[in-house]
Amino acid sequence: MEPNQTNQERYEAGIKTLQTMVGDHGVQMIQQIGEFFPDFGHTLISFGFGDLYSRDTLTLKEREIITITSLITQGAMEQLPFHVHAALNVGMQPQEVLEIVLHCGGYAGFPKACGALDVVRKVFQERGILQAV
Repeated sequence: MEPNQTNQERYEAGIKTLQTMVGDHGVQMIQQIGEFFPDFGHTLISFGFGDLYSRDTLTLKEREIITITSLITQGAMEQLPFHVHAALNVGMQPQEVLEIVLHCGGYAGFPKACGALDVVRKVFQERGILQAV
């Protein structure tokens, strides 16, 4: 992220980062949000992926660790599949994802961790990850 970027440059940086994280399918999912509510879609891409995820200090993997943890602790399971896929795409190992879920059980509670584990299991199945340990 550059401090003097235009909105269009922020959007383009967001799309580029999003492409790295989730490929064409993920970009299309986010763009569908923008088709329904253009202001929300633009803000999500420009701010979320152009400003936050595009910063240099943390890697995309580190950012996904934070995001997955945050989603689990909030109980926001509807966004979790997207970010588990993204985490795996940017180099996180399946065992690392499972370890985050386990760790969150101790801090956010096992009901949230169990919900997250179900989401992770489904993502792993989609990706053909049969045994994570």
